[in-house]
Amino acid sequence: ARGFSLPLQRPADCGDARYFDISRLACGPCGAHQRQSAGGSSCVCQPGYRMVSSNGGSSIICEKCPENMSGVTQDGWNCIICPKGLTSEGKCKCLNNEILVERAIDGILLNEALCIHCNGSEQSFSASDASGNRCVRCEQTFINVSKSCDCSSPNILTGGLCFSASESLPPKGVATVRFGQLGITLTSVWFLKNLQSSASACWLYSNLTACQALGNMCVMNMNSLSSSGTDACGLFQYIYVNTARLGIVHSIAFWRHNLPWLYYGDQPGLASQVLEANHFPTIFSFKGTDKDVKLQFIAASFDAAGNFLKWQSLEGGILQLCPDTQTKLNAAYTFGTTYQQSCKVSVSKILLDFANPIFYDLFLEYNGDNGQQYLWAVPVLNLNLQYSEMFVNQGSNMNNWLLTRRFFLVDALSGKENDLGKLPRVIRIASKITISIRLVSHTQRGTIYPPLITVAYTDVLVQNPETQSVMVSFSVSYEMNQSEAQIQTDITLGVLGGLAVLWSLLKTAGWKRRTGSSIIDLQTVLKFLLFYAGDLANVFFIITVGTGIYWLVFFKAQQFVSVLLPLPSQEEGFVTYIACAFSLKALQFLQLLVSQLTIDIFFIDWERPKGKVLKAVEGEGVIRSAAAPVSIWRTYFIANEWNEIQTVRKINPLFQVLAVLFFLEVVGFSNLALMDSSSSLTRSSESYIAPWSRILRFGVSAALWLAIAFLQIIFFSVFYERFVEDKISQFVDLCCMSNISVFLLSHSCFGYYIHGRSVHGQADTNMEEMNMNLKREAENLCSQRGLLPNTDGQTFQISISRKMRLHYDRIHENLTRKRGPARLLDSSTNTFEQSTRAYNTMNKFLSSFIDHVHKEMDYIVKDKLLLERILGMEFMEPIEKSLFYNDEGHSFSDVLYYGNETTLLIFDILFFSVVDLASQSFVLAAVLTYLQQEIFRFIRNTLGQKNLASKTLVDERFLI
Repeated sequence: ARGFSLPLQRPADCGDARYFDISRLACGPCGAHQRQSAGGSSCVCQPGYRMVSSNGGSSIICEKCPENMSGVTQDGWNCIICPKGLTSEGKCKCLNNEILVERAIDGILLNEALCIHCNGSEQSFSASDASGNRCVRCEQTFINVSKSCDCSSPNILTGGLCFSASESLPPKGVATVRFGQLGITLTSVWFLKNLQSSASACWLYSNLTACQALGNMCVMNMNSLSSSGTDACGLFQYIYVNTARLGIVHSIAFWRHNLPWLYYGDQPGLASQVLEANHFPTIFSFKGTDKDVKLQFIAASFDAAGNFLKWQSLEGGILQLCPDTQTKLNAAYTFGTTYQQSCKVSVSKILLDFANPIFYDLFLEYNGDNGQQYLWAVPVLNLNLQYSEMFVNQGSNMNNWLLTRRFFLVDALSGKENDLGKLPRVIRIASKITISIRLVSHTQRGTIYPPLITVAYTDVLVQNPETQSVMVSFSVSYEMNQSEAQIQTDITLGVLGGLAVLWSLLKTAGWKRRTGSSIIDLQTVLKFLLFYAGDLANVFFIITVGTGIYWLVFFKAQQFVSVLLPLPSQEEGFVTYIACAFSLKALQFLQLLVSQLTIDIFFIDWERPKGKVLKAVEGEGVIRSAAAPVSIWRTYFIANEWNEIQTVRKINPLFQVLAVLFFLEVVGFSNLALMDSSSSLTRSSESYIAPWSRILRFGVSAALWLAIAFLQIIFFSVFYERFVEDKISQFVDLCCMSNISVFLLSHSCFGYYIHGRSVHGQADTNMEEMNMNLKREAENLCSQRGLLPNTDGQTFQISISRKMRLHYDRIHENLTRKRGPARLLDSSTNTFEQSTRAYNTMNKFLSSFIDHVHKEMDYIVKDKLLLERILGMEFMEPIEKSLFYNDEGHSFSDVLYYGNETTLLIFDILFFSVVDLASQSFVLAAVLTYLQQEIFRFIRNTLGQKNLASKTLVDERFLI
């Protein structure tokens, strides 16, 4: 495929001896004795020469005037004597307040010019102009056809031109314009006046402006491709097909000599060749000079009559109908900055600002290797393009696209049915303009494909312009082929998803071992699905965080462009992943909450009575000695401490939320989520603010959440818990000082044990004895705290036998039959005694179990294998003896918030992200995230407190 490239030339570049050919958009040579006209788009005779014939452009013939008639008339057609001298252009000049008269009032050319009013003569081929204050030569077609200024029958008068009936004229055109959106086809007064004359002049004389005007009428008719019609496009196609002998312009097969370039052709697959077969011959960067970061769009502009107006840079907002500052308008052409602008514009303002349509041929400017400026033609995808009176489906399949070249912003001309001075019946507005920039795949140097401008028009039936308005938009989008990234994502999801299945199966196997069941039932399947939901949520989270950080780093940090952000439509899959991650993580979080709220827990009191006391026996009237009661306050104290640490986390949730919000909104990290090439954390209020990228928003916020959480965890684990307060370790120490052990069962046959048996034998003592005990322990004057002699191990993971569990359940049934006294002073004596006996029985059973009293339910203490620790399961099944596994990491926190920080943190991040993606507000996301943290913390505390009171017989009123 050929590259659609041509050198950039302006009228000023042509010099005196050349003219600017508006058809070729290039300079052409003038003939002998000719020079460039004042407008630059045609040739005129040099001073002292008159025109013999002229068809526009360089198609003129000049003849030298006689020595005695050195002057040339104002129209350049005749020689004349100038008694008062010549101008620099060789024309006659008059003194001030004199009117140059070169012809008599009847049109006869004077032998000598007079500085008086026209007084006319014969045999001059002249006629008065429309204003009646000048005598001018009549239109050349009249002279050519009738040798006069009269175009009488059988000659044809159309559009102010006269054509001979004997000449081969184009088919008679249909002066109608179809407005498909409204279902209206009307006869346009502009077409009625100019269509046939423009087509005939273009066909017979190759008149450049007539050809341009005909092309403009075709564009106003939405490039109708009806092969059998004789509308504007039908006439244009007729001339295009039958002028192949004229050759092509700039080696571009679709650009015929003397004709405007309107189409790329309708061959299947041509659009993909135009847009993808060649790379734009320059490179772009994010951090280079203006030439590297600016898209230098330039447009050749024409009026409706076909006159070339000027070259116009798009900077300044000529394509943007919404008003804004120059800085923001020009930001649309900064490479890498996604630009979006939309607003409502009143019809009255449109009619005022765009009374006459302007047509644009768009190019992208670049510098060649030799320093010459070149232009690359930018194709147009007209979404309203018509074919055989039907709209073409310009869908997503590039091979079906029909590309065009010329477009306009507002057409308030073709919709007029009568006097051109009145309001049009229908106007057509470019309501949506999108410039698409696509990056070449696997480029490392910022190479792009040729840009594409997509235009969608809206037809408006004018009724009350003051109250009517139209929504218009202008955007510049950047895209790259995301198929490879999608394939990599799918592969990663498949691999990690498969590993998640295996990991969930291992978790399910470990859960079955811990529940003491070997039967695969419906509960097992549901448990597997819950495990898999949590693991799959982690997979989605890893993929989305990795994707977000990847785009954040590689897009914002690159110099030469190698990647571009996905379009909003391409982000849907990413958003779906986040939604799946959040849903599955929420399910895991709720399952975690339920499991923590249903654990079995009992506080084993090792304290023994001190001596005996006298006690009256009810009903017998006698006093007997009995063992002194053991104080329950230590148990209440430990229960309250356990209640307090249920929702302790490894981070401070409030600080986490505030810190993330501070860095996003105050420091300005949120600006990194804008779809532009800038990596600055600040934006000027006067600069354009690009739209948000949902991928970058998630990447920035997730990275900040993880970074701040990681720093918090390091701070609390390395400094705070070591030098200030470690509530988990302190709880274990407190159990030992209180002479109370904690027996936890998170599963039927698995749980945790905190050995709190005091090495001093007694904990219910006075302050002096307590201090003495602490001093002795500090000086190693007593035994160590561990369950085994000469060890310090106080925390264990326990895997109990089925026999042990059944015995525990029988006692526990009596313990939980009543949930304690309804009131502190008014309670049922039988219930209280029954609960007390059950409590004492459980306390005695568990303490004797720990002391190896029950040989049929004994246990052994061992270390876990490394693989068992990694997999989180136990290989040995406690058939005859229970197993106590040494634990140095306080793994009992798995039944608390503290041991599930990863799950809680990921849930918070996903909740924050889902709210932010839905509302596009970091502040709202932060507020709602903190509220949900507090709500779930309240639920965990409240229901956890009830479970604690139910399982340990501690009255809930003592839990504060």
